[in-house]
Amino acid sequence: MANTLLTIDMVTLESLAVLHGNLAFVKNVNRDYDSAFGKTGAKIGDTLRVRKPPQYTVRSGAVMSAQNATETYVSLPVTSQKGVDLNFSSVDFALKIDDFSDRFLRPAMSVLASQIDYDALSMTTSVANSVGTPGTTPATYQVWGDAQAVLDNALAPRDGNRTAILNPQAMARTVDGLKGLFQAGDAIADQYRSGVMSRAIDLKWAIDQNIRSVTMGTRTGTTLVTGNPATATATVNVDGLGGATQTVKAGEVITIGSVFDVNAETKATLTNLKQFVVTADAVGVSSEVPLLVSPTFYGPTSGALQNISALPVDGAAVTFYGTTTATVYPQNLIFHKDAFTFATVDLKLPRVSEMAARKVMDGISMRIWEGQDIVNDAFPVRSDVLYGYVATRPELACRVWG
Repeated sequence: MANTLLTIDMVTLESLAVLHGNLAFVKNVNRDYDSAFGKTGAKIGDTLRVRKPPQYTVRSGAVMSAQNATETYVSLPVTSQKGVDLNFSSVDFALKIDDFSDRFLRPAMSVLASQIDYDALSMTTSVANSVGTPGTTPATYQVWGDAQAVLDNALAPRDGNRTAILNPQAMARTVDGLKGLFQAGDAIADQYRSGVMSRAIDLKWAIDQNIRSVTMGTRTGTTLVTGNPATATATVNVDGLGGATQTVKAGEVITIGSVFDVNAETKATLTNLKQFVVTADAVGVSSEVPLLVSPTFYGPTSGALQNISALPVDGAAVTFYGTTTATVYPQNLIFHKDAFTFATVDLKLPRVSEMAARKVMDGISMRIWEGQDIVNDAFPVRSDVLYGYVATRPELACRVWG
């Protein structure tokens, strides 16, 4: 019996299944905002405001001190449109879906998924929290335990929604380093067969070839704060660079002498210096340079927003994580799903509805649109995903340097 010709619905569903299966990072971040886009009669444009939880201070004594509930937000722009365009014949559409998928869809959707995943992983450089030894591939329980402790100090819930994303080298070393460590026998057997951990030490694990790297700036000298940054600012001026052409690169992480982290709720000073990520490339002017950093400085007078024990002071030492001279370090990542948000949009369908289909799987919305070339008996097909992402609460993530 002849095969049933494939329909655009079948192609869309199979394409989406393949795409979904390859999104190692995106599958584990917050997806709660997809439905906000593209609603008929209630469109919000291309940007969504994602609310962050309000912060409060605790009263001492019996006298009431009411606080206003101030919600903050980050903007989630949905502006990245990616797709893979193919050309099929009527003979191709006569194949079984399994044959069609193996021959055409899997290669196409895999490369699309890889691009989306790579784009979303750019949020790694929004994360200041860092552990590990730059230049050494993570392999021990200690480094992952340190990363878990960072999330604990940031009050990330231990609710089964923490994930570790590793490059292949880090996964291989970590599997070897953690083999047999408090693992059930069947889990060890699965590790041995696949070379990849699925769940251990309260983390979901995934291997991802799209792990981002950070390239360090080129500089010498002892870097010091110059001036006294005010509270609610995100710029710190530093000097001590070795020359006017020396650089600091976006994604580098710094600490500042005597500026310690604080508990997010009690504001008690912790034992570790606060880490800040540089958010824009900077080139020295003489030996000085202003650095844009995140998070913003909120000192002891900032109430519920306080995130550091004290503001930076003139002459305080600035220490960079890792070395300089343009060294490149892989940035493995652990995170709670609420650290990042990813959203896709339902793209408009053409008037001739049988020529296109739009399907959604676990929040990923894809449109497949088929054209016609009667001269060459060909059917050009385009696939589209329109998406955006934002680091909603980057303090709930931690880089594990390799």
